[in-house]
Amino acid sequence: MTKSVTLSVKDGKIREAVNSFLKELFNKKTIDAMLVPLAHPAGTNVVQALVTKAVFVDKADVFAPVMPVNSARLIQSITRLTTVDRKTAVVLRPCEMRALIELAKLKQVQLDKLVLIGIDCPGAYAVNNYPKFAAEKKSDDFVKAGFQWAEDTMLRTGCQICEYPYPLTADITIGMLGLDPSKQILIQANSAQGEEILSKAGMSLEIDSDLAQKRQTAITKFAGEIKERRKEFFEKTKREIGGIEKLSKVFAQCIKCQNCRQACPVCYCRECFFISPTFELDADRYLRQAEKKGALRMPSDTLLFHLTRMNHMGNSCVGCGACEEACPNDIPLLKIFQLAGSEVQELFSYVPGRSLEESLPATAFKEKEFEQIGEK
Repeated sequence: MTKSVTLSVKDGKIREAVNSFLKELFNKKTIDAMLVPLAHPAGTNVVQALVTKAVFVDKADVFAPVMPVNSARLIQSITRLTTVDRKTAVVLRPCEMRALIELAKLKQVQLDKLVLIGIDCPGAYAVNNYPKFAAEKKSDDFVKAGFQWAEDTMLRTGCQICEYPYPLTADITIGMLGLDPSKQILIQANSAQGEEILSKAGMSLEIDSDLAQKRQTAITKFAGEIKERRKEFFEKTKREIGGIEKLSKVFAQCIKCQNCRQACPVCYCRECFFISPTFELDADRYLRQAEKKGALRMPSDTLLFHLTRMNHMGNSCVGCGACEEACPNDIPLLKIFQLAGSEVQELFSYVPGRSLEESLPATAFKEKEFEQIGEK
């Protein structure tokens, strides 16, 4: 049974209400630091910042429709060498949270002393499109318009087909699905740590409140709708890029800048195979390859790079779209990687980031796995 508390929103000021809640966690000394999206002074972006003083939380904008970087990558950088030495809350979108859980399974982040705060996510625009939104509207307007993933074609592709716009794993959830966030927001404790933090902050928790039940009903309804939407999306994607010839055509614009690898939160190798000595060839080897083929595309191995990445992290792809956002040539990487990743994940009945206790498919042996292939 989860416990929750209702956060009242005055005069429809959603951002102000959420920021007051986050600030109270500082004021009641339940946390010492927080990684949270802050509005950039330029007004054209919202960026994650590591905050240690409550006053800066006034600038937080957790529902602003932009995600310049998947924050799991930032937490990986912060905790790669050591754990944090003080209680630190991290406010994340669902895809960021799921990527963080995958990285924890891969021993790439350390979750000790982290408080995971997840939000119901209304989606995000591309970084280049956000300044236009910010010039005309505020995040409160975006949230009040409702969760319109299917209708708002300006949203990033990953958001339009997102299967889990709500946290699957979090200590505390800031919930809005199925509710009227201009009046009330649900603050839900999903773990013993989350319950302890909210209690210490002076909040009276109740079990299975009406708002919690409303939110769960909305989540169940959404699950049925998104399944059909994703099916149509993947069928269309297969027609567009199915087969090696079509795939090669899609990747014809690739310049092997590897921005996608840098942006991907679950592409975790300390030393990438494609920047290792294996691919540091002397001039004579390039010339021999060119002589053998008659012509050698430069930079070489562009398709191999993407196929290797697809094979490497297909199990853990959370569909955040950071790869596509980082591509300078607008290659539809989200479509390709989500299509491949979702099919692999379905084979293993695996949802990346669903649970810390759920083993990665490549690390767990099941005696009857793939019995349907070949002889039993």
